Amino acid sequence: MDVDRLKRLLEKVQSGKIKVERALRELKTLPFEDIGCATIDHHRSLRQGAPETIFGEGKTAAQVLSIMEKMQEKGNNILVTRLSREKVAPIKRAFSKAQYYPQSRALTLVNHPVKIVGKGTILVVCAGTSDIPVAEEAIVTVKMMGNRVEHLYDVGVAGIHRLMSQKEKLMSAHVLIVVAGMEGALPSVVGGLVDRPVIAVPTSVGYGSNLGGFTALLAMLNSCASGISVVNIDNGYGAGHVASLINRL
Repeated sequence: MDVDRLKRLLEKVQSGKIKVERALRELKTLPFEDIGCATIDHHRSLRQGAPETIFGEGKTAAQVLSIMEKMQEKGNNILVTRLSREKVAPIKRAFSKAQYYPQSRALTLVNHPVKIVGKGTILVVCAGTSDIPVAEEAIVTVKMMGNRVEHLYDVGVAGIHRLMSQKEKLMSAHVLIVVAGMEGALPSVVGGLVDRPVIAVPTSVGYGSNLGGFTALLAMLNSCASGISVVNIDNGYGAGHVASLINRL
């Protein structure tokens, strides 16, 4: 339940359109609901402005479906991350309007139009084509959280002129998410150019000494550019969430 739906419910009680007992039934599971395989945080939309996200990795399709069914009852828009392709078919049979994004392994179910609440544009900058799946996870997340989003793909430091040709986009963004693997240098470059928050996302893309993204992570944490925050390896969702919170300010 989001703020708008709660407000409408209270207004109906106030006007006498529905009885207090019915409102109490709707509010009974407002904080959370235990369904056995999960305890769903229905209160999150009211606290944080976005419903709980379902982490699909490690869950069966049946478990994901059970959670989605309860969230739909509350009228929430639904975002599932890290959902492998073989789990999609049974979910699509139950929810025909669900949209699956193969690159990011994200699935969305829009039960009501997403209201734009972000104050500006979030720009997702991606170093290489191999980093796009993580960037796409960030993009799906910021869209579901009510933001305008643009992207720049394959503008890494191996050909820095590609990035420099997009200065206008870089300077006009309200928040930037910069995704890079290998040595993870791109966020430092972007951070040295703009006066807006930069959220750096290291990816596990790279040869042996990339160490599964650990090299990029340390490079971003040790950046000499100011204004950079860093999320965990391959965590496009986390970057998108924090960018959305910043973009509301």
